[in-house]
Amino acid sequence: MNTRTISLDNRLYDYLVAHSVHEHPVLADLREATRTQKHAGMQIAPDQGQFMALLVKLINARRTIEIGVFTGYSSLAVALALPDDGRILACDISDEYTQVARKFWQRAGVADKITLVLAPALQTLDARLAAGEAGAYDFAFIDADKTGYDGYYERCLKLLRPGGLITVDNVLWGGSVAHEAKDADTKALQAFNTKLHADQRVDVAMLPVGDGLTLARKR
Repeated sequence: MNTRTISLDNRLYDYLVAHSVHEHPVLADLREATRTQKHAGMQIAPDQGQFMALLVKLINARRTIEIGVFTGYSSLAVALALPDDGRILACDISDEYTQVARKFWQRAGVADKITLVLAPALQTLDARLAAGEAGAYDFAFIDADKTGYDGYYERCLKLLRPGGLITVDNVLWGGSVAHEAKDADTKALQAFNTKLHADQRVDVAMLPVGDGLTLARKR
């Protein structure tokens, strides 16, 4: 019996997608539109988007945070999973990429669920804390500059209610985190992963989904 996670070659991954993913037509169109973008690799895979949408439904999330929007696939997946009164605080600094996101949010009929703030995310999150919103959110997704992860995590932890869930992307970083780090991003991710493993404020699971996805449930 193999006690390790199974390796996925292209054929097996295609099988997984074919027998698991039910992708909304607008999500599929957005994925195709993003394929030609210079940084298309920043977009999450459809199975990860569906997994996050399921998590949002499982915890009955209504108020969520996204740090790092890119062209909006993850925010669209989450918005589609939220109830009619659900809302996303979407943080990014790129008007170019989020213009693509806005177009597809509108097409899917969820634009009114998403408040996009184009500013440094720490600034946006600190403003929400200053406004008295600590403990007011249910779910957060962090997928932005890796050296900023620790700061984003600490603020999201304050903004989430007990039992709320933080999801963090790229925690395996193409396998680089398991080797000696030579760049700032890898070093930051290694330090972040070590910190979360020892953090008594959360229950943690690191999953080999996409480029590595950590789930941290606030105790």
